[in-house]
Amino acid sequence: MEQQQMFGHPKGLFYLFFAELWERFSFYGMRALLTLYMVDVIFAALAERDFATAAVYASYGSLVYASTVIGGRISDTILGMRNSIFLGGILMSIGHFVLAIENDMAFYLALSLIIVGNGFFKPNISTFVGTLYPPGDSKKDSGFTIFYMGINIGGWVAPLLCGWLAFEYGWHYGFGLAGIGMLTGLIFFWSGIKKNVFGDRGLPPNDEVLEKKVMGIKQGILVPVLAVIAAPVIAFLLSAYKALGAEGTFFEDQNIVNVIFKLIGISILAYLGYIMFKATLDERKKLFVAVLITFFMTIFWGFHELSGSVITLFAARNVELTLMSAAQTNSLNSMFIIILAIPISLMWTYLSKKNLNPRTPYKFGLGLVFAGISFYALALSAGSANDSGLVPFSYLLLMYFLLSIGELFMSPVGLSKITDLSPKRIVAFMMGVWFLSSAFAFQVVGFIGKQLAIESTDKNVGGFETLTVYTDGFELIAKYALGAGIIVLLASPLIKRLMGRVH
Repeated sequence: MEQQQMFGHPKGLFYLFFAELWERFSFYGMRALLTLYMVDVIFAALAERDFATAAVYASYGSLVYASTVIGGRISDTILGMRNSIFLGGILMSIGHFVLAIENDMAFYLALSLIIVGNGFFKPNISTFVGTLYPPGDSKKDSGFTIFYMGINIGGWVAPLLCGWLAFEYGWHYGFGLAGIGMLTGLIFFWSGIKKNVFGDRGLPPNDEVLEKKVMGIKQGILVPVLAVIAAPVIAFLLSAYKALGAEGTFFEDQNIVNVIFKLIGISILAYLGYIMFKATLDERKKLFVAVLITFFMTIFWGFHELSGSVITLFAARNVELTLMSAAQTNSLNSMFIIILAIPISLMWTYLSKKNLNPRTPYKFGLGLVFAGISFYALALSAGSANDSGLVPFSYLLLMYFLLSIGELFMSPVGLSKITDLSPKRIVAFMMGVWFLSSAFAFQVVGFIGKQLAIESTDKNVGGFETLTVYTDGFELIAKYALGAGIIVLLASPLIKRLMGRVH
């Protein structure tokens, strides 16, 4: 079927663009408030509230990304992309609105609904974009560029608006706006279907699959039912962190999700070892590089995702905020990505013409170096603190500027290199490992968050005591990031040889 066109692209692209923009609006709007809400409301009575917040935030982030592997598989085999996007969007909308209820169990249930919903929504809408273009279409890359711009517009605007509402009128107004954003995205997607801009794309794999019965229930009904049932189970896993001792002590051994992810990690490494043992020498070399790239990307995301946790707390407690609230600082990364994406893309094009465009391992090494320098900027901010232990806002701006450059050096090229380096028979598995790397990155976030936790029930906690804890921690993170970047740069000639012709 001939697709309707708009600005030289399939018209469906722009419906997906706005659907994803509003979904990311809801996701990042909620994330901007989440850490501060847990510290100030959910765990306010605990002296170990920072520790508790770091634990729950890490588990939430890990499960959000891990759920995409399951949701993507269910879409491929049963629901199809359209049904998966609708199911995911509805569950996420409900989750955001449940967050507006001031109740502890409602809080955990809301997070679990967002986790399950994201698993269905996130992997499918990105894949849907690819189906709009025929194989080899030169416009596909620019189509994805347009689509990803929607992600960053949502990530830029949402913390500003949701953060403002939460600051001026209360937390639940901010969470409510995030829910409205998700519903708006679904409306855009539904209107695209009604106008038939997607043609026959995104439908279930065949006509019978939804009608097929399992345990006497049609699969088309069973999947949503199981998705809803999964939510309270996940809520239990998250709420297990709130188990308190007699003295109000917060027990780390309740960390069920961490144990699950350790088992998953060991299983993946064992299976990768088996695959490498069976592979040819050339495959083994490239697969080794794919694993290395995934590992270093996990480290980068582990430091990057601190923006929603430790860095937000640092902004709230130790940054002289004049232009925005602590929650609103979450918009800075997306703002810089929007500003820098085109200039850096043009730089790579220019360097390619001069045969100077660095190979992937060099870009990864430089990306980690930029991440390290960005955290050094925060560490050095202590020298400019005022009498109240507040540092100038310019340090936070500089940090996000440098970190965004590092992201643009690494993230856009990583995914495509995984597909190039992986043997065709296990590409899908390696893609799953790549997405799981973001889930494991949140385990890094949780570990760092626990190390930099401040013990206090004072809502106005801050000053030089917290400044020292944070800046010393940022200096240590900077050393690890720089060390990893330098190792990658030094090893780049060897990695380049292992990659062969893959650029």
